[in-house]
Amino acid sequence: MDDEPSVGAAEGSAAESDDPAPTADDDTAPDVDPHTQRAAVRDGYDGMAEDYRRERDEPEAPLVESFLADLSAGDRLLDAGCGQGTPVLNRVAGDVDSIGVDLSTSMLNLADDRTDTALVRGDLTRLPVASNAVDAVTALHSVIHVPVSEHPTVFQEFARVVRPGGRLYLTAAADEDGWSGANEDWLGAGELMAWSFPGLDRTREQLREAGFRVTDERVLDDTVADDDAGAWTHLFARLAGE
Repeated sequence: MDDEPSVGAAEGSAAESDDPAPTADDDTAPDVDPHTQRAAVRDGYDGMAEDYRRERDEPEAPLVESFLADLSAGDRLLDAGCGQGTPVLNRVAGDVDSIGVDLSTSMLNLADDRTDTALVRGDLTRLPVASNAVDAVTALHSVIHVPVSEHPTVFQEFARVVRPGGRLYLTAAADEDGWSGANEDWLGAGELMAWSFPGLDRTREQLREAGFRVTDERVLDDTVADDDAGAWTHLFARLAGE
């Protein structure tokens, strides 16, 4: 696991770059100081990595496997917000190059036990990956931790690192209600966790503005929601180009 300033993913390595609440619609979703939220997410996952590993189910596994099946030998995949290495990196075929980026060192340590992927601690708003370096990007349950004001920057970063015609798979809100807030004892682990995301239409619009065309959507239940009532939209998109 690397921890130095960035290098290109073409060489299969990368490096570090630092990194119940009211509901609201889309752009009116309350935002917080990006540095504060980034630190809360990083420290929260560092402190509860093992608890999350035990709680995390993988209802999206069939969707992940289908997405990965379209990668060819020699293709390169970026898992942005890879966490503990599941459900993506542990399913990547051996002939596909992959890199995992995450804010949490503890989660990356868990991922290191599960995969031979190049891993790096980094920030989704400043990906430590060269431009046009990967064929596909996955971002499951990761962009939702980024302050709403920075989502366009994240999508622009995805567009920068993926090659023309490349694919993206990410999770977003299941409806038009944006939400920003925190849980001071998420999963009973005694750790603070923060989330921030706009409604689904706004995410679609931001993806279009970054150059992506949404090609498919699926809604799945959130298996780690405290109230068992959550759901996420799984968005599939392709960058304009070849």
